[in-house]
Amino acid sequence: MSLSKPPSDLELQHLPSPSPRLSSSARHVLLAYLLGCLSASLVPLFSSPLTSLILAFSPPIFQSSPVPRPGSTDVHHYPPPSPTNAYPTLFPSDVGYPGPTPTGAEPALVATAPAYPIHTGAPHLLPPQVLTNHSHSHPDFDIFSHWGNLSPWFSVPPFVFGINSTLDPPNRCRITALHLLHRHGARYPTGSASYGGPANFSARLQSAPPFWAAHGPLDFLNDWTYKLGEEVLTPFGRQQLFDLGVSMRIKYGFLLRNFTASNSLPVFRTESQDRMLSSALNFALGFFGPKLEGQYQQLITIEAQGFNNTLVPSKTCPNAQSKTRGERALPYVREWAELYLQDARARLNSQIEGIELSIEDVYTMQQLCPYETIALGYSKFCELFTEEDWRGFDYSVDLNFWYNSAFGSPTARALGVGYIQELVSRLTNTRISVHNSSTNATINDNPSTFPLGQSIYVDATHDTVVLNVLTALNLLNFAADGPLPSDHIPVNRSFKTSHLAPFASNVQFQLLSCESRPEPQIRIVINDGVTPLGSVYGCPSDDPHGLCPVSAFVAAQRETIQKTDWAWACHGDWDVPAGHGWNTTTGEPPAKNEAEWGL
Repeated sequence: MSLSKPPSDLELQHLPSPSPRLSSSARHVLLAYLLGCLSASLVPLFSSPLTSLILAFSPPIFQSSPVPRPGSTDVHHYPPPSPTNAYPTLFPSDVGYPGPTPTGAEPALVATAPAYPIHTGAPHLLPPQVLTNHSHSHPDFDIFSHWGNLSPWFSVPPFVFGINSTLDPPNRCRITALHLLHRHGARYPTGSASYGGPANFSARLQSAPPFWAAHGPLDFLNDWTYKLGEEVLTPFGRQQLFDLGVSMRIKYGFLLRNFTASNSLPVFRTESQDRMLSSALNFALGFFGPKLEGQYQQLITIEAQGFNNTLVPSKTCPNAQSKTRGERALPYVREWAELYLQDARARLNSQIEGIELSIEDVYTMQQLCPYETIALGYSKFCELFTEEDWRGFDYSVDLNFWYNSAFGSPTARALGVGYIQELVSRLTNTRISVHNSSTNATINDNPSTFPLGQSIYVDATHDTVVLNVLTALNLLNFAADGPLPSDHIPVNRSFKTSHLAPFASNVQFQLLSCESRPEPQIRIVINDGVTPLGSVYGCPSDDPHGLCPVSAFVAAQRETIQKTDWAWACHGDWDVPAGHGWNTTTGEPPAKNEAEWGL
């Protein structure tokens, strides 16, 4: 039952008064009318120089507004649409006189250093000083690495993917090319959350009974307002991609010599969505510096329904939108939340009167912690939960992405295979012969928009697509734990979204030439963690550095391309039940004969 408490003295001030005097709102209306009449009579004076002078030095008059109700949305539109002091001609971006400009040799940290720097922490963000007390808390617990796909990217711990090797090349090997696939930076929430969306909690407070109050650690909720935008990058997200660009230039800058030798420019790719374009541009600013013109060429592909795009393949895959998006994983996430958040729900309900918090409310409050932190710098919601709660939240995100976008999704392999076709095209220096997936012939067949023979490729995409690609690559070490259960966290699981697809996640495909090996090698590095390729047919299962001959790797990917039926996966007449009724660990839909028999 919902609880209510007597109104406080402050609340009583807003109750209807029995006095015959004008109400506050009526007085405001009358005052506004009188001021309007007065201003109309003064209009002729506005052309007076004296009046203009007085107005110029008068302080601005702001209309008073009531205190926002807790849970209400607080927005601030910047920049102003028509600033009165904007004079672009007085503020040119280049006035000459640059001083000395010679540059030194390109950095080559990954090729020359005895070790490589790891990426830890999150500059400008503050974690909770104290988590809710719990007997199993560890002093070195890092909350930032337990937010699933909402985690800021970090260098994964050594050996986390099963290979105790570092980012730098093995002895007597040198890196000859880099293919980089990265996610966009930290953003505001999307508007499509069906369960636990942060904006939903704001609406929940708005529609709650008028007399509720929080106390204890939840006291801040009494005057909390919702301050988050939607989908675009946060300031921290912009910083992430700038830092990633700097990191890649320091590690792989020496590869730019090949472009000087061939008298050509790199072509990087991104998409038209605001956060994608902003991410790509901030990456370029970090990689090249502020003068981008003449340094590289930025291809912006269209992200919209009906446009083939390997970096957002779901736009031409109806089954990925109607049969898996948010529906397949939802039962797993709900079941797990009902288990791991019971204690947190009881604890938080004891700190609020007048509202009965549901499990979904509590789960949404957990989401508000990372979203507010990456947007505002800090969030009081983070303090409300224990280390165990955050480990549970991290796993809830794994469930969501496993079943919606990775090895447990019936469309994941088909969605990732378009990028695999492009990767094979680049690795073999040959054009795509058959466009039977999300590839775009207009782009891929044009040597200007899809050049071959480059030593650096950079593609920006989404977390879902990163996982689609890892699934299509057949990296089954991440699939070993599946199907993921919804009643416990598997011990030592390999599939962790915070490791694979955090904000600014980066997958580095390194090409290497080794004196001790007769042909070029490839290896995959995910957020600075070397990934074993033993599950890729033809690649050695025991290579200590995660190396695989390019020829064997390409042959395996060509077989995947041949076996992947895009038309059936994306347009076929099949269906799978949400939840436990049907499972895959290879990212494929039911076979055609299974679909015909309803299996």
